[in-house]
Amino acid sequence: MGATHTTPDGRSSRWDEHRLARRAELVDATLRAIRRHGAGVGMDEVAATARTSKTVFYRHFTDRAGLYTAVAERVDATIIRGLTRAAGDPAPDGARAVVRGVVAAYLRLVDDDPEVYRFIVNAPIVPAGERPEGDVAAGMTGRIAAHVADLVAEGLAGGTPGGTPGGPGVPALGTAPGGAADGRAWRLWGVALVGMVRATADAWLAAGGAQTGPSADELADDLTALIWDGLGAVATSPGRV
Repeated sequence: MGATHTTPDGRSSRWDEHRLARRAELVDATLRAIRRHGAGVGMDEVAATARTSKTVFYRHFTDRAGLYTAVAERVDATIIRGLTRAAGDPAPDGARAVVRGVVAAYLRLVDDDPEVYRFIVNAPIVPAGERPEGDVAAGMTGRIAAHVADLVAEGLAGGTPGGTPGGPGVPALGTAPGGAADGRAWRLWGVALVGMVRATADAWLAAGGAQTGPSADELADDLTALIWDGLGAVATSPGRV
């Protein structure tokens, strides 16, 4: 018996495309509402900004947690694109500039879009009964940490995005036994780096950010000095992971 071929349903494909486009529009509207009303924006304000009803939002996202997740994924992708661009900029001092670039890119997003950042980190729109266990922003933080680990590993291994070598005083570690070749170590370092920067960003924003304290670039310089001393010490110790 010959194989049965199923002709794709054009109407179904068009509906899927429409549904994805509509979800993207609703996420755009949610971001506008957050910037207009602050991180504590409610669903009534979100729906009014989108010029639709809360029922439409729930049809596309199921509940407030689903809407939060969609917004977090959008912001997550924006941050990762920014980190990648920063790490790929020409870096005269190599891997250290990669570290500073990703730190500064993260802090600039916080500085440029503080209400969106607060919304992602604190998720005030998600009621206690709909929250996942643990840190509501853990998924985003984990994805960013994994990406940062890749960028820093590449930089320290001598393959800095942008073409420069590892930098003064930094050996090419890509094949060091038990060193940079160990992806587990880099993942842990990525988590540590992002955790430090996120905690610092939270405290900086709570204290007034650049309006009352250091600028994003000044804070990036300070954090890079702190981070680099630690990474440099580990990178130049044979056998450390």
